[in-house]
Amino acid sequence: MRRVLRWLGRGVLGLLLLVLLLLSPVAYVETACRPQGEAAPYASILPDADRRPESRTLMTYPEWHIVHAYDDYARVIRNGDPQDYGFLRGIGGFWSSLCALSRASGAYGGVDGGTKQMVYVIGTSFTLELALKAAYEETLGRAVTWIRGPTHAAADAISARQAADYATFLRQTPWYRWDFRRDAAELQTAGDSFRDRERAMALGLEYRAKAAYAKAIEAAVANVGPDALRLKMVVTGLPDGFLAARPDITLIETRPEGMVIETPRYAALTRLLVDMAEAGADFVEIAGNDDIMFTATSDQPEQPGALTSMARQGYGDYRHLIAVKVADLAARLRDLGPLKLEHIHDY
Repeated sequence: MRRVLRWLGRGVLGLLLLVLLLLSPVAYVETACRPQGEAAPYASILPDADRRPESRTLMTYPEWHIVHAYDDYARVIRNGDPQDYGFLRGIGGFWSSLCALSRASGAYGGVDGGTKQMVYVIGTSFTLELALKAAYEETLGRAVTWIRGPTHAAADAISARQAADYATFLRQTPWYRWDFRRDAAELQTAGDSFRDRERAMALGLEYRAKAAYAKAIEAAVANVGPDALRLKMVVTGLPDGFLAARPDITLIETRPEGMVIETPRYAALTRLLVDMAEAGADFVEIAGNDDIMFTATSDQPEQPGALTSMARQGYGDYRHLIAVKVADLAARLRDLGPLKLEHIHDY
C-alpha cells in the first residue's frame, strides 16, 4: 500500500507539473504582454447588432496560426518526415505572436475576457498536442524511419495527403467537423511494411483521440451556437453587375456612405475582398470597424510596420501580420508590392 501511495503521489506531482508547464505561456502573456496604447474614438455606421469587437481582427490570428501550422507540417512531410518539422517552433510561434497581438490590442479597445479565454484554451490544447506529437516523432517515430530507410512507405504518402487536405479544410470549416475516423481507417489499408503498421497504429491512436474530442466540442458548440458565418460591411465603387454575379453577397441597403452588403466570412471573405478591390471598390467599414489586419508572405524576414513576422516551415519564406485602416485596405490589396496576400482577418 505504501508503494502504491508513493507512485500515486508521484503521478499527481507529475500531472501538476505538466499543468503548470502548459499554463506558463498563459502567465507570460498575461504579465509581460499587456495591451499598449488607447483606442481612438470611432462612430460606427452600422448598428450595434452588426458590429463585432475590433480587437477580434487581431485575436482571430491565433486560431489561424494553428491552421498555418498544420499547413506547414503537411508541406514538410510531403517530401520529408514528421521529425523534420519544428514542433517547438510551431508552439513558440503561437505564443510569441499572441504576445505581440496582445500588446497591440490596446489600440483596438483591448481583448474581452471571453475571447481571451478562448485563445488561451486553444493555445494550451495546441501546445499539448504538438508536445505529445514531438515526444513520439522525435524518438520512436524517428527510429522507425531509420528502419524504413530513405524511401517513403505507402502510409507516409497517405498521411501527407491527409495532412494537406485537413489544412485546406480548416480554412473555411471548424476542425471538429473533420472525419478523423475515416483517416484512421484509410491508414489501415496502406500496406504491410513495418512503417505502414507503425503509422496506422500511431496516427490511428491520434486520430481516434481527436475524433472523441471533436465529438465533445461539437456538442458544446451546439449548446452555445456556432460563430456567425456572415458579416456586414459598407462599400463604395462597386461596378454595375458585380453584385448580380455574386450570389454570396446580399445587398441590404444603400446609404449616403455607401452600399451595405452582407458577405461570408473566413477564407471566402479574403477572396471576395480581393475581387471587390480589383473591380475598383473601396471599403468604408467592415463589421462596424475602421481597422483590420491581414497576413502576407514574402522572402524578407521583416516588413516595415508589421505587428510581428515569423518564418514559415516548409516554404522558405516569412509571414507578416499587418494592420491597416479599412479605408486603405482596397488600395493596399491592389498594390501589395513584394508581398503575397495570405489571409484577411475579419472579426
